[in-house]
Amino acid sequence: MNPVPRRSDSGSSGGENGEGLVLVTGANGYLGRELSRRFLADGMEVVLAVRSSTARSDVAAALGPLAERARFVAVDLTEAEPFAAVHPALRRRITSVVHGAAVTRFNVDREVAALVNVEGTRHALALARSCPELESFTLVGTVYSSGLQVGRIAEEAHSDEAGFANFYEWSKWEAEQLVLAQADELPWRVLRVATVAADDDTGAVTHHNAFHETLKLCFYGLLALLPGCGDTPLYFVTRAFAVDAVRRLTDPACPGGIYHVAHDRSASITLDQLLDIAFEEFESVDDFRKKRILRPLLADEESFDLMVDGVTGFAGSLVTQALANVAPFARQLYVTKDLDNSRLRSALHDYEAPDAASLVRATCHQLVATRWGRRAAHV
Repeated sequence: MNPVPRRSDSGSSGGENGEGLVLVTGANGYLGRELSRRFLADGMEVVLAVRSSTARSDVAAALGPLAERARFVAVDLTEAEPFAAVHPALRRRITSVVHGAAVTRFNVDREVAALVNVEGTRHALALARSCPELESFTLVGTVYSSGLQVGRIAEEAHSDEAGFANFYEWSKWEAEQLVLAQADELPWRVLRVATVAADDDTGAVTHHNAFHETLKLCFYGLLALLPGCGDTPLYFVTRAFAVDAVRRLTDPACPGGIYHVAHDRSASITLDQLLDIAFEEFESVDDFRKKRILRPLLADEESFDLMVDGVTGFAGSLVTQALANVAPFARQLYVTKDLDNSRLRSALHDYEAPDAASLVRATCHQLVATRWGRRAAHV
């Protein structure tokens, strides 16, 4: 299943009315904002799709002077015609659509996941088909579209036979299926991004996800039991790496298809190793040592499920809230995945795998130093 060639036969981007445009959805998101900055810094003409005027103001402030060269359009994926503001004159000039808008919470319910992540992708594909000069449609996805599949995870289409840990994973798999169904009509690519641990190699964190929140629960002693197997490999990237890879892979000159924006198993870290590093960093804090907080025990899947079921009646308790944060992705921590990134390495000729332990240590250090964003970072 190969993407069709780019539509323009002229050898250069651009429609009949001038240079081409890149449309980025989810421009107000954690990755989308920095990806937009990268496109603009590279001199591209960019249309930034944001949900609200508040989001537009936030993105403009983050981009600084670069925002003066960006066009903004209002796009709400929950609406019946979310791309109505992208008028025909703009569509005639769009050469690349990068669809990154999504609900990324692991605890998202099926209805919202279907509306935003699945139907939103359907709408984005319809937009792409209406752009006569389109050279590239990119879906920014997740390595967890593989669901609970074990073993080698190739850069190719997944089956859904293994099931999914949550509706987020399911919805991103469904979104991929929509793109693959357009394979004969669009020059497509699917970029599956691993868990983003930090902004960059310094470990700075400006956006918290389930990984950071789980570490916080451990630091404050709210999790005595964690789901997972100690030897389960975990895959992390930095935002800087992900943005650079996505920017380069969206270039129409880059072969289309599926890529893992992730490192392979040799650059992963196990759950046990992560906890070792995290608690070494936690122990550097006097208050933590005084509380004598113990490292959580790893529970088998049945035991963890029993514990979750046993506390569901205690609504509002700290333990219940803590488990509610972990439970939606718990099943993944029992799954051994062996990510293949050979297509990524082939496309990025200067690719270098990082030291996963160093990244995790730097991230834990920054989280502790800033108390998860409540204190100023050390300069």
